[in-house]
Amino acid sequence: MTGTGGETRAVPADDAVAPAADAVELPGADVIVLPGTEFGAFYAAEWSHAVRLASLLTQQRGAAEDIAQEAFTQVLGAWDRVERPAAYLTTTIVNACRAWGRKQQRERDRLPLLVSPDRTEPEFAELADALAALPHRQRAALVLRYYGDCSEAEIAAALGCRAGTVKSLVSRGLAQLERVIER
Repeated sequence: MTGTGGETRAVPADDAVAPAADAVELPGADVIVLPGTEFGAFYAAEWSHAVRLASLLTQQRGAAEDIAQEAFTQVLGAWDRVERPAAYLTTTIVNACRAWGRKQQRERDRLPLLVSPDRTEPEFAELADALAALPHRQRAALVLRYYGDCSEAEIAAALGCRAGTVKSLVSRGLAQLERVIER
């Protein structure tokens, strides 16, 4: 996809044109996003938020970066059709984290846990463990509400449910967190 002005400008990765030093290659998409484009600006503005959101949902930095990168690849593929790219990105990350969590659960069911992950801060570790114990939808609703500062309508759109369901998910998730953390 190439364009001029404020349009997305991406070139095939194997094109004869040498990319700029600060160009970003999206894995799996076989394209390089050039800075100074609309998508390049979106990528630069949303990257850290995307990784933090995925980190909170997966609790693994490496997986979060991979998920965020894949989500941007999907957004780029739908860039011309998407009206609200940030909301599309958030939904894509939530769905990808859910799929990642299912895969991790299948792996845990098949193989015994041999090594526990490193923990840095006791308070963070306790909260991370409590969040990890929640069902995905409750965890996603809490993270989007309190970390992402999303409205109930935005969370409902990201999770594919109604605003009333979001209220219930947040309420039940908070109650479960309080029970686990107070122990």
